[in-house]
Amino acid sequence: MLDEIKKDADNRMAKSVAALQQELTKIRTGRANTTLLDHITVEYYGSQMPLNQVANIGIEDSRTLIVTPWEKDMVQPIEKAIMTSDLGLNPVSAGTVIRVPLPALTEERRKDMIRIVRNEAEGGRIAIRNIRRDALHDAKELLKEKMIGEDDERRAEGEIQGITDKHVGKIDKVLADKESDLMEV
Repeated sequence: MLDEIKKDADNRMAKSVAALQQELTKIRTGRANTTLLDHITVEYYGSQMPLNQVANIGIEDSRTLIVTPWEKDMVQPIEKAIMTSDLGLNPVSAGTVIRVPLPALTEERRKDMIRIVRNEAEGGRIAIRNIRRDALHDAKELLKEKMIGEDDERRAEGEIQGITDKHVGKIDKVLADKESDLMEV
């Protein structure tokens, strides 16, 4: 029973770390990265499709993304979708190719981005602590129902705290990596 609780907590905490990493890929660092456009959807024959399913996305140089639609009539909708996204990018179309230049980040904008990244990381830590709380509650329930002894419950508490510390450490590493990326000129 306790092993299941610990394994479940570990899996859920790992998913929280992965979700944070995914969220941080949307925050741009000034370098071209194809994952920057992953969350953009485009109107395609009456339904919303992810951009990477209607076009090839590549990197032309360190500050320019290149989007090549699979169909010529998709250039305008893709350009509009990129423009209206929350990324603040201005695509430039040249025939069937769309170039997306990434503007250089100012010092003030970098600090704003770091503030956003830290808030996201704190949200990840809170999620992990909530998972820890649930796991500890489940262990206490087993103790109340006399399915485990107090020693087992205390040992499980320590192991759950160890799992929590491991995942919080991962979040701190992800945060440090992203902050150094953002401050790199």
